[in-house]
Amino acid sequence: MNALWPRILKSAYRKEPISSFIIIAGAVDAVIGGVGERWSLLSFGMMMVVLALVLRWWHSQRRETELANEPVTHFLSSSSSRPPLPMLTTTKRPKGQQRQ
Repeated sequence: MNALWPRILKSAYRKEPISSFIIIAGAVDAVIGGVGERWSLLSFGMMMVVLALVLRWWHSQRRETELANEPVTHFLSSSSSRPPLPMLTTTKRPKGQQRQ
């Protein structure tokens, strides 16, 4: 489980870096406010986390609608007019023989 958390956090942070940063900052504020019994800091941190989650949800909803409206384009035809490339082989040459 310990090896799984960094992967999850890295993938989430790469997808949405701004909202991930806001979530981390809000969570740190909330923890500091909860441990130090500073209720205003705790509520501010919780409010930031909720705001970042709503922002992330709104972004994902908007991205889904944009992808649904976008036409599909194919860059390669199904049957290419060029012949396939030859297979590469790794044959060893004697040390004295050079390429021509």
